[in-house]
Amino acid sequence: MNSAAGEDPMEPHPPRTVTVSYAGGDERRGPLTMGQANMIRCILRDDPEHINNHDVWTVPPGADEGDVVDALRTLAERHEGLRTTFPHAPGAAPVEQVVAAEGAFTVTVLDHAEFPEEPARSAESAARAARAGRFALDREFPLRIFLLTLRGVPVHIALASSHAVTDGSALAVLREEFHALLAGGELPAPAALAPLDLAAEEASPTGKRKSEASLRYWERIIRTEPQEMFAEPRAAGADGRARQLTLRSARGARALAGAAGRTGNPEATVLLAAWCALVAHRAGQASCVTAVPTSNRFHARSARSVTTLSQDALLCLDTRVPSFDTLVRRTWGAALNAYKHSQFDSVRLWEMIGRVTGERGSHFARDVVFNDVSVLPATFLSTAHREHEDDGPELAWGPFQALPTRMLAFTYETSPRLHISLWADPALFTPDEAEGFLSGLVLLLEAAAERDVPLDSLTGVTGVRPAVRGPDWAREDGCWVSTTAVRDALSAAVGGRPVHVEADRESGLTAYVARGGGTSLTPADAHRALMAKVPAHGGTGVIAPRRYVLVESPPAEPARSDAWRRLPIIEEGTGRGRQVRHER
Repeated sequence: MNSAAGEDPMEPHPPRTVTVSYAGGDERRGPLTMGQANMIRCILRDDPEHINNHDVWTVPPGADEGDVVDALRTLAERHEGLRTTFPHAPGAAPVEQVVAAEGAFTVTVLDHAEFPEEPARSAESAARAARAGRFALDREFPLRIFLLTLRGVPVHIALASSHAVTDGSALAVLREEFHALLAGGELPAPAALAPLDLAAEEASPTGKRKSEASLRYWERIIRTEPQEMFAEPRAAGADGRARQLTLRSARGARALAGAAGRTGNPEATVLLAAWCALVAHRAGQASCVTAVPTSNRFHARSARSVTTLSQDALLCLDTRVPSFDTLVRRTWGAALNAYKHSQFDSVRLWEMIGRVTGERGSHFARDVVFNDVSVLPATFLSTAHREHEDDGPELAWGPFQALPTRMLAFTYETSPRLHISLWADPALFTPDEAEGFLSGLVLLLEAAAERDVPLDSLTGVTGVRPAVRGPDWAREDGCWVSTTAVRDALSAAVGGRPVHVEADRESGLTAYVARGGGTSLTPADAHRALMAKVPAHGGTGVIAPRRYVLVESPPAEPARSDAWRRLPIIEEGTGRGRQVRHER
């Protein structure tokens, strides 16, 4: 096609903004749902490019711009969630939601003479770019909508959404209804709960009992299990960003189906067991603690709600079993228990985590996240990643993005190919090691399709090797701890005073602090200072000692534990309660 002189046909025309008004709803206000409160906490804390969602919707042939705008207006009028804002004072988190009866939103039209790449890829790029920037919770429409057109003909909707209003399943409901409207269909009246109705249900006696049970379940894990899955020397070099690595493997799909058939378990259970086995093996842990986000859409009244219902299920899977088949059987019950306890008051949850980790002397690190969306109905899955797939390599690298965890995986489909995207902290996994982990997962599934795999053979079966820790590392209170890291962190926390830390199998960690003359440092002071020093995302091998022993000066041989033990004690205690003063 000819273009005007000097005009690049691959460049879009200047963006054009269309303002869309809506009206006819009811104005309401009330408390937040548990899911909203949880996500708002994340929105105010995390990188917007990580926490915001995005999606791409195909515009069917024959639909013009007016049809698209009308369909979008109908969605806004139909769903209270899209008309919801969250007023709050500056510096404070919202505690209520407000539903508008009328209002307006904008659609940005990006017209192209020619697309610079396959149209779905252009739409995906536009949607990802729209994730940048935090949503203004108190006033912004929760969808940033871009309409990509080819010489005026609509091709795709690219949008980013606020996670306070939509999760992946809610976006899927909107996508399905958008397509139904453009196909000329009539939508039935919404049968699912609106956010304010869901909040009322959660505040009922039944809802409160469910939340309390979830908090007790989480507390047991937070109190007894590893606080960092990847507590190891290499973790100290993390910078919070990771590249996407995608596996698309027909071999993996066949192996998963074979392992599921041989063991008589669902594919989702077998895949989760394999993931946990390999993560625990690589981390050198006796159990795998992983967040497993769940849609919480198990009932008809919530299945199609346009709001954010997704919350973490916290799975703790003890991998101290002889074989993979035994682990698969254990995974089924553990996963059900985790999903059962995935609805909770997030404010109270984090209060509990703060209290328990303060008592334990640690910080809980959400190191591992495994999100299997392949089990959602097909209409709930975005088609954007499928439309521009080709028969490329089994493993392919994508862009960097913010990673508020050590290891994040999304499983998009298990047939006809096993499709998993992995973001692994590059401080822990070199590119070869990240590829080796996903390849090792396929190798484990292939072995499990043929036989019961002994878990002590995982290195040989998968090629994945456990973390290497030096002689100063020991298990303390269920966690891997570096006495050197604890010593250095505590010394820095108490102003550089000499510190010695020893680990004992029975008494745990003991820290000796030479507080010097003329100071009033107490075990409680030392404990508070250390807890303030350990980063909230995990201390890479730092956990507070069970016992603080204060002495006047360091011994002549400060590297010898017995030399510190022979010194006169000024004061000792846990730092968490009653202290013991010694007469001098």
